[in-house]
Amino acid sequence: MRNNDRPADQMRSVSFTRHYTRHAAGSVLAEFGDTKVICTAVVEEGVPRFLKGSKRGWVTAEYGMLPASTNTRNDREAVRGKQNGRSIEIQRLIGRSLRAMVDMEKLGERTIKVDCDVIQADGGTRTASISGGAIAICDALSYIEKLDKSIDLIASVSVGMIDGEILLDLDYLEDSGADTDMNFVFLENHGFIEIQGTGEKKAFTAAEFSQMIARAEKGIENILSAQRTILGELVE
Repeated sequence: MRNNDRPADQMRSVSFTRHYTRHAAGSVLAEFGDTKVICTAVVEEGVPRFLKGSKRGWVTAEYGMLPASTNTRNDREAVRGKQNGRSIEIQRLIGRSLRAMVDMEKLGERTIKVDCDVIQADGGTRTASISGGAIAICDALSYIEKLDKSIDLIASVSVGMIDGEILLDLDYLEDSGADTDMNFVFLENHGFIEIQGTGEKKAFTAAEFSQMIARAEKGIENILSAQRTILGELVE
């Protein structure tokens, strides 16, 4: 048994709170166990220079961890004068993932900016950011009357292997001690659009990889169900 007596194939508690802040077109508090991320989506007129005149929109993301989000205080990246490599890598992943669910031609020459601010971290901050960001995107599209009710959602989950056992949705202690650490991003009704995996301590086999995919799919179903429940009639 794992922390909190979770079986290997069980997610932590997953919840989403919509309209968490007042001013953003879409805002969500995403909670995966003790990991909590505020995801906000703001719509701006105009697109980056390389898209001007294309009649297509754009989705981009920023990611950051608040100073007291972990057990030791982290200085704000603005104070240090630059983002660290981890933050840049994660926000690029979030942006790539969320772009997959948006019809850029229907969006028109607008940009949706999704900010993911980690207020408490216990593993899986990128997967919570992507899954919460997808809901914020839906609310932002609804706000500008560009939401297709049949939209395919994006969900993300982590899977790891410790001492030969495949675990779903790793918390921090599990993630820091995993032999293999993987993150899956899934586009509803289409399949995986990104898989990040590393044999941290040893290699993994094709058979083990297949088992990790199967475990990820179970977690994705859980997340998609929670997303559709909270979005209600906004999506079919």
